[in-house]
Amino acid sequence: MALPRTPSFRLDGRRAVVAGASSGIGLASAVALAEAGAEVALVARREGELLELAGVIGGAGGRASVHPLDVTDLTATATLVAEAGPFDILVNAAGLARHSPALDTRPEDYDAAMSLNLRAAYFLTREVARGLIEAGKPGSLINISSQMGHVGGPDRAVYCASKHALEGMTKAMAIEWGPHGIRVNTLCPTFIRTPLAAPTLDDPERRTWVLSKIKLGRVGEVEDLMGPVVFLASDASALITGTSLLVDGGWTAE
Repeated sequence: MALPRTPSFRLDGRRAVVAGASSGIGLASAVALAEAGAEVALVARREGELLELAGVIGGAGGRASVHPLDVTDLTATATLVAEAGPFDILVNAAGLARHSPALDTRPEDYDAAMSLNLRAAYFLTREVARGLIEAGKPGSLINISSQMGHVGGPDRAVYCASKHALEGMTKAMAIEWGPHGIRVNTLCPTFIRTPLAAPTLDDPERRTWVLSKIKLGRVGEVEDLMGPVVFLASDASALITGTSLLVDGGWTAE
């Protein structure tokens, strides 16, 4: 009797690029991919943090290169991907939040959020896909979205708009690039204990609201996302594209 074999979660021989790798979810994603065997290109604006991370990854036996870059600079982003790619895996974890009541939204906050959360993500994903198509290679492209790409939240109209748009972008790209063997998905966390979430989690009233929505009763940690990132990057998710992996503790179950 021939038994089925579990697809490998290993990423040996594959090259990954992680945007927003200097902290939080991006840093954890880079570590997870390196531990699974991928060679990881670390991208963020803060060179010092990237150098430190690359040193730690290298010291643990992994492989990482440092690429200081602001991904909102589309020309520099395209140049990096063209020169350092093709990349088999993308994790786009660069993002920001500028929360306020919708009536108080400033145009400059709207523009900043859309520029990084959507515009930069769109063109970074496109450039990585372009490199794969030109090389005739399959790949897995992962955009870090949010549970807020599926629901709404107080004072989050701009953030929700950017993440809902990211979800739609991901579905459309998955349709276009599926024939090339390129998978495109989002990973959608709940509130994760990172500097980005600190203003919310440090406010007792807001923290109570957050915990009331998470059915598992706790805020997420970056470690909660490391396994899902490797899963989406690996052959274990070979038939998954154009969808979202919600790591939200049950927030969106209701």
